[in-house]
Amino acid sequence: MRKNITVYEHIRSNNIKTMILVALFPIIFIALIFLFTWIVVPMNQALETTVQVAVPTIIACISWMIISWAFGDSMMLGSVGAHEIHDRDPKYREVFRSVENVAIAAGLPCPRVYIIDDDSMNAFATGRTPRDASVALTRGIIRRLDKLELEGVIAHEMAHIGNRDIRLDMLLITGVGVTVFAADLLLRMAMSGTRISNDNDNRGNGAAILLMVWAAFMVFNLIITPILRMAISRKREFVADATGAQITRNPHALANALRKISTDSRVESMDKVKSMAAVCIENPGPREFIGEIFATHPPVAERIKRLEQMG
Repeated sequence: MRKNITVYEHIRSNNIKTMILVALFPIIFIALIFLFTWIVVPMNQALETTVQVAVPTIIACISWMIISWAFGDSMMLGSVGAHEIHDRDPKYREVFRSVENVAIAAGLPCPRVYIIDDDSMNAFATGRTPRDASVALTRGIIRRLDKLELEGVIAHEMAHIGNRDIRLDMLLITGVGVTVFAADLLLRMAMSGTRISNDNDNRGNGAAILLMVWAAFMVFNLIITPILRMAISRKREFVADATGAQITRNPHALANALRKISTDSRVESMDKVKSMAAVCIENPGPREFIGEIFATHPPVAERIKRLEQMG
């Protein structure tokens, strides 16, 4: 006989998997630098180079994360042209009330509510903490979902807020930006060293080390980071689905909403802001034939299946 899976088991399992994936970022980053450097220099020098590269890179990541922490949410909302609504607006009063009701059920402060002028169906949440969070809904998702389905979507986004998923994704985006910049800087330094290597063997050796460190950065940025980040995003979507179902006590409403959203989730204003795809309830970009390992979201069919099991 098949065992029923509870909401709490879903949440606990995916939280553990997320922590493991986050821990892999620095472990793999350091390992790549060491292994690539070890190709051209002895082990002791490779270890020394790894420390010299990893420490300042991590410090730079933390510094840039602080800046992102302060301004990231307003930049995200501004990039898609979202505008805030209030309960005084008769047109969106019922939507605002739904957000308030879901926030109360979730035991969280009511977030600010934003509308994106797009007739497709999508939504995302942003904010550093639950006290300064925002929920953004497209005009289409408000018009085309019924009340219970829309509350399921709002509960999913409130779950992201309560689980601090937005903060996690913002920090990951920031960290990737720093390593991309560092890789470009290393390549310039390596090429400069290569040009003068014929006159100085030590400088030539240094250029070779820089090239290998650059290669390690590129493997990390282009292969490892997308795989890990998308894996984290998929796990957090499962957690948000489970938590949203727990908030509304209506997993079928969210399942029905996902069925509808999957038919028209593209938001044109996000086409050029691909880094935001992971924070939306469904991929807001054009349909692409990419492997599941690089997908920002789990398959909708699998999400619906899990929600219906909770029913």
